[in-house]
Amino acid sequence: MNATTSSPETTPRQRVPFYRQLYVHVLAAILIGVLLGHFAPTLAVQMKPLGDAFIKLVKMVIGPIIFCTVVTGIAGMGDMKKVGRVGGKALLYFEVVSTLSLVIGLLAGHLLRPGAGFNLDPSKIDASALSGYATQAHEQSTVEFLMHIIPNTVVDAFVTGNVLQILLISVLFGASLAAFGERGKPLVEFIGGIANVFFGIVHIIMKTAAIGAFGAIAYTIGTYGVGSVLPLLKLIGAFYLTLFVFVVVVLGGIGRVMGFNIFRFMSYIREELLIVLGTSSSEAALPGMLAKLERLGCSKPVVGLVVPAGYSFNLDGTNIYLTMAVLFIAQAFNIQLTFTQEMTLIIVAMLTSKGASGVAGAAFIMLTSTLLVFPVIPVSGMVLILGIHRFMGTGLAIVNTIGNGVATLVVSAWERELDRDKLDAAMKNHIVV
Repeated sequence: MNATTSSPETTPRQRVPFYRQLYVHVLAAILIGVLLGHFAPTLAVQMKPLGDAFIKLVKMVIGPIIFCTVVTGIAGMGDMKKVGRVGGKALLYFEVVSTLSLVIGLLAGHLLRPGAGFNLDPSKIDASALSGYATQAHEQSTVEFLMHIIPNTVVDAFVTGNVLQILLISVLFGASLAAFGERGKPLVEFIGGIANVFFGIVHIIMKTAAIGAFGAIAYTIGTYGVGSVLPLLKLIGAFYLTLFVFVVVVLGGIGRVMGFNIFRFMSYIREELLIVLGTSSSEAALPGMLAKLERLGCSKPVVGLVVPAGYSFNLDGTNIYLTMAVLFIAQAFNIQLTFTQEMTLIIVAMLTSKGASGVAGAAFIMLTSTLLVFPVIPVSGMVLILGIHRFMGTGLAIVNTIGNGVATLVVSAWERELDRDKLDAAMKNHIVV
């Protein structure tokens, strides 16, 4: 049974007036939130629970949805060699594109030089505001990272909501169920039915997306203010320009080779992108991405494996943020990095970025981890971007979401499990914006 066949999220859409579309509601809510944050910051800050509640509602169903989707996909696949092949192709794609995003971030930092002209003295920087982030960040070895994938108990993975741990349990459960053959089919159908229920819950939750986006953006603008952006406008502008170039040139180029237009794809997932824009959390878009990618023609097993894994292994926006932020701080302190040091930075950032989950603030903690492992640059320099990391986090979360969608399409095409008719039909219905 296809876990999304009877889901409200995936039933054929009837044409409805634009003012009733989800993306219009979310966009309007974001604009109202920005205005409230700017003109009534005290009141705007009190809207924070609205955004937090929406993200918690989405996170509440992520674990069961991943479990049901992966288990039914693998059990339906039946061939564990195929599971390994799909996973291997996904990891190969992740590492190649992730390395490319790190290099692009580094090149952009050199070309645009956002930190030039600050001429700061490390001894005069008050780093007290970083104490909380420094406590959360620590050097994480490869062995520690791999051990962290294994949960203490099966229940613990779902309680903590760790995507990689849930994915591990789901793969093992699906593989075991596949070994039962015909005897396991009733259980596969039952789990598929449970998946439909959870996608129905997601459909209900998404009706509150505009309220959540309003609360999150109002809090962000009310707390940090538009004024906090101005002194570091060069860094923010350089960062978003780099993200735009990466999406258009790299992801767009990949899309062209695979036979789809990146702008049409972004239009297709516009509701999810606007939710990420409002909440600064790519996890808020995960359930919708799973359903939409299946509807786009990607096979269910590929979607179930690639999308959850991508939230830890395919963080293109986070990679660009890490290298550009490190280079920005080095330039602000007039520290010249050698070629060897920059190559080391790429390797270190590749490892530390694997701990970022896409939640707002996680990338800042990963930046702290990178600087702790890479002591050439003073960690105190992070004070410079403490007030704007939320604004940058929004952009990187959007790019992470787009990147994971593109990765799923690519792996589906490699596996010859991409329904081109569905893909073409869906793309034709979404104009280039």
